[in-house]
Amino acid sequence: MREYPDQDLQILWMPADKGRWLLVLFGMILNLCLGSIYSWSVFVGPLADYFTKTLHQQVSAGELLMPFSVFLACFALAMPLVGKSLDKYGPRLIIISGGLLTGIGWLMASMASSVQMLSVMYGVIGGLGVGIAYGAPVAVAARWFPDRRGLAVGLVLLGFGFSAFLTANLSGFLISVAGVMETFRIFGIVFIILAVLLALPQRFPPPGWKPFDWEPQQSSPQDQTREFTLSGMVRTRAFYGLWFCYFIGCLSGLMAISIAKPVGTEIAHISPVLATILVGFFAIFNGGGRPVFGFLVDRITVRTVSMVSFVLIMGASVLITLSPSVPVYIISFAVLWGCLGGWLAIAPTATAGYFGTGDYPRCYGVVFLAYGAGAIAGPQLAGYIKNVSGSYIGVFPVVTVLALVGMVIAYLMVRHPE
Repeated sequence: MREYPDQDLQILWMPADKGRWLLVLFGMILNLCLGSIYSWSVFVGPLADYFTKTLHQQVSAGELLMPFSVFLACFALAMPLVGKSLDKYGPRLIIISGGLLTGIGWLMASMASSVQMLSVMYGVIGGLGVGIAYGAPVAVAARWFPDRRGLAVGLVLLGFGFSAFLTANLSGFLISVAGVMETFRIFGIVFIILAVLLALPQRFPPPGWKPFDWEPQQSSPQDQTREFTLSGMVRTRAFYGLWFCYFIGCLSGLMAISIAKPVGTEIAHISPVLATILVGFFAIFNGGGRPVFGFLVDRITVRTVSMVSFVLIMGASVLITLSPSVPVYIISFAVLWGCLGGWLAIAPTATAGYFGTGDYPRCYGVVFLAYGAGAIAGPQLAGYIKNVSGSYIGVFPVVTVLALVGMVIAYLMVRHPE
């Protein structure tokens, strides 16, 4: 048994080897709060009624999607801006800062008197807050779990994907009881309290820390992790392969999220009530895909897991194109939502595994821009295809081709930097 100088290191009065799992749990709960953006569709109808009937402003449902788009864009842009601040100030302060900004965004949204003001209060302020806080618990999990990095990161991110299943129902209940603006206020207060409490235990392990009695496998030299700075990472072919695969995976998944309900009602011909219920059902797969794909990344190569995800995306798209029946719709969209969740575990795990954890916040921040690009391009592409063809069914042949391109990129470019 090797000598281990940090045997007495504790997390919340527990040995570090065990206490680190609590950091994963707290990160998961934090992401459950941050991921409430995925329940935005629940707010659209009540907000339309509020602006029309209370403030006497004519707004469309399309205009009320603007805060959602602004939120996602600010979320993605804020990630790389955190950069070295995470190492300089530590994850605790970063999470508190981001959580406070998120909560303030929700609180200020409760006072919005126009869609434009809502886009600034909720979209810009709330989106920046989530972007600041989002990467910190992921970085904490990546550093405390060199032995099970994919699983730990996937579990932390499970909360973000699973959030819509809980927060959508909670939002609907609160809106029916207290009203839409009061719901913004309640969420803001709760998010501020939880962000502070969940941030307090968060910290990085001491340099060189390893789980007791664990040694990394000594594989071939080309498969061993090197420490890259951001400038070094962007010079590698692996970065561009990972970035474009991440973009395609997110574009396909976010496109599926944006059109899940209308595809169900217009193409599979199910009732609007059942379509709404199924959106919550699909969210389970979005959340569950993160630890599942994270676990796979721990066991097999990132390139293989990436190709598996694109095979699943392609299969789901071909199925619904050829036979848009109710069972096929449910299976296909469960797979598409699950693969989106999978990419939100594959990409951060691959970033740490390929480029190290020394400059991880900045490195993954730049990789995460692929998510932001997919968030903008996916729904817009789906809307364009709908406008041109008159049906959402034309979306899925496009996704099939994109998945095939993703497979080729993954095979040729997703591998350890030389």
